[in-house]
Amino acid sequence: MAEIRTIRTPAAPLPAGHYAQAVVHGGLVYVSGQLPIDPTTGPGEPGEIEDQTRRVLANLEAVLIAAGTTPSRVLRATVYVSDVGLWGRVNAVYAEFFSRHGGLPARSVVPTGPLHYGYQVEVDAVAALPEGAGETP
Repeated sequence: MAEIRTIRTPAAPLPAGHYAQAVVHGGLVYVSGQLPIDPTTGPGEPGEIEDQTRRVLANLEAVLIAAGTTPSRVLRATVYVSDVGLWGRVNAVYAEFFSRHGGLPARSVVPTGPLHYGYQVEVDAVAALPEGAGETP
């Protein structure tokens, strides 16, 4: 049976509850939902949706790197947005990020109510480890 490894990196917001930033198993990395929290300063004012989306994706990237993979290997992302009217602005930043990394993951968009700390966007993802990468670092 393949090992299950949890990821913890100070380069992304540390979990405030009973969960891992990511779990690695069977060649896949399952990244928990990332909010637009700056890992050095903690929760703050939400700011513009574009800035929130950039921070969420930076947090996602930090967790992926800590797990041994990159945004170009994201297979699926789920984007939670507090107001579907913000989707065009979120999508523009999302598209630029994944285009820059050469990826085009499968995606779901889930309109929600308000998110924790009043944030407006959250992203979770599943990514593949690079070919030949083991389960342990």
